[in-house]
Amino acid sequence: MSTDNRTSRPEVRSLIARFGFPHLLATTLALVAATILLGIAAKATGSGLACEANWPRCDGGPFNLFPATLPSFYEWIHRFVAMFAGFAIVGSAVAAWRSAAVDRRVASLVVLGMVLTPIQVYLGRETVFQYQMEILSLHFWTAVLIFSTYVTATVLVWKSKLTATHVTVALGIGLVALPLHVALSPTDLGVVTDYSPTIQLVQYGVTLALLASVIVATMVGRWRLDDGRLIGLLGGSIVLAYTVSYLGRRSLMTFSPALDGLYLVVALALSVVFVVGIWRSRAAGERSRDALST
Repeated sequence: MSTDNRTSRPEVRSLIARFGFPHLLATTLALVAATILLGIAAKATGSGLACEANWPRCDGGPFNLFPATLPSFYEWIHRFVAMFAGFAIVGSAVAAWRSAAVDRRVASLVVLGMVLTPIQVYLGRETVFQYQMEILSLHFWTAVLIFSTYVTATVLVWKSKLTATHVTVALGIGLVALPLHVALSPTDLGVVTDYSPTIQLVQYGVTLALLASVIVATMVGRWRLDDGRLIGLLGGSIVLAYTVSYLGRRSLMTFSPALDGLYLVVALALSVVFVVGIWRSRAAGERSRDALST
């Protein structure tokens, strides 16, 4: 048994050496994000119903390669990309766990993502068979949890390449994404009157960018910036960003002026955090550079 371990581990390390585990992880993250957005497109166009409760096949003939209609194509491409995302999730988890060179925190995170994947697949199946809002919500938030797990793992893997400047850049991305999130939402302050599938797709893309930005800013800020108040502020931005994402989704699913008002208040608070965070992160970065130069 020990001989088998000795022969298999070099193969894993050889695979990582050829492709690079950081790049494997980044590719997996991109596939996870693409799967989420394609799922949103399928839901927004009602394409999940085009397969007439067939899963995992739809109406596409042999191996489902020839979707009969445009809606069934949306559902097919979502499942197709999700399949490759699943392979990538399993592959990255196995590679991380079996390689001594990968941080155990990273390995634990990607293994968690792998454990959540069958649950996500089951929920995806149930969205076709039942199409209930509760199941759709669980399916979405499980996907967001997997996405967040892989963002965190990717940031850990790329730690040596990330600097204080990346904190400011991440906060800047969040500051741009936040008003877009509000503007594209179906609230009274939204600038869109038709919450079309395209608008939904863009808004959820903005949501993923918003969540990734606060994770990156908080993690890198803890490593690179010597400012306790700023680190606390960045930690609070994660809570606010997920709250904004939740309330923004609720504003689509349930018309409630109270929830819409709370959504706008939390979004305003998060925008203030972004502005203050950018200012303090730049100041802290300059202090760190000055300290190194002297």
